[in-house]
Amino acid sequence: MKKPAWVVEKERARRAASAETLWLFGLHAVRDALENPARERLRLVVTKNAADKLAEAIGASGMDPEIADARKFPVPLDEGSVHQGAALEVRPLDWGKLADLCAPGPGAPRVVLLDRVTDPHNVGAILRSAEVFGARAVIGTLRHSAPETGALAKAASGALERQPYLRVRNLADAMLELREMGYWLIGLDGEADQGIAEAAVGATARPLGLVMGAEGPGLRARTRDTCDGLVRIEAAGSFGSLNVSNAAAIALYATRQTQDGA
Repeated sequence: MKKPAWVVEKERARRAASAETLWLFGLHAVRDALENPARERLRLVVTKNAADKLAEAIGASGMDPEIADARKFPVPLDEGSVHQGAALEVRPLDWGKLADLCAPGPGAPRVVLLDRVTDPHNVGAILRSAEVFGARAVIGTLRHSAPETGALAKAASGALERQPYLRVRNLADAMLELREMGYWLIGLDGEADQGIAEAAVGATARPLGLVMGAEGPGLRARTRDTCDGLVRIEAAGSFGSLNVSNAAAIALYATRQTQDGA
């Protein structure tokens, strides 16, 4: 039986409204979102225990929390989500334009570009590494990349609130824009001839973009062709490959050491 038009429209509106917000969960993710003045917060649900642990952040945020029973936690989270008694409904962050965020300044800034990295746990871990090693931004695509979700925020352990995460329409076009700003773009490829430490020596005074592909497929053809060079992470043997988030951390560390002159 075909649904009435008004029912279809109501369901469409509900889905659209839901897509405009997300639920962050877990003590670290919720605390950091409460402390982020740029985050638009809508609803806070906590257990009594979590409210006690987050008391300072809740007080500073000015929010009035809903105290819930841990056994009947009234938040639409995926089954298996470890919420630790805290969930916060928010709107996605707006980090602005790539040109403004990645404009070269003092030193040699770096950005991480992700080609079809869809796993939120990987992207969350990359955001943590990017924050630790001082990357200017992590850049993915609107399609075929992990969106801002509660799972990503929890994996990022607070870094999502501080480390810019941009999603652009076309990764290769964003790479060309970065090149025009003076960035040198190097893609990570296990079959490349040159090692990343050796390659980064030539970028000591230039902005650097590290381009990472999804595990398995790697970089797409246009992404690969848009890179200025391809490098590999040197391994002790030929017994496998690194997870993309581990590779990103190593690449960020290797280029940081070179560019800082350490």
